[in-house]
Amino acid sequence: MEEPDRLLWRKSSRSDNNGGACVEVAAPQEWVLIRDSKDPDGPILRFDRPRWRAFLRKLG
Repeated sequence: MEEPDRLLWRKSSRSDNNGGACVEVAAPQEWVLIRDSKDPDGPILRFDRPRWRAFLRKLG
């Protein structure tokens, strides 16, 4: 996996703009990565693209 600080992270459109629940998404090659924007050095969740698409369909 690429170094997190070298990735293009985007804030989720579903994030709270008041400093609350904020997640960021990066999508290098075959993975989709998710992290807490308030803790960029913290844990990162990694999904393969088919599982990410299934997750988004559930959010619908």
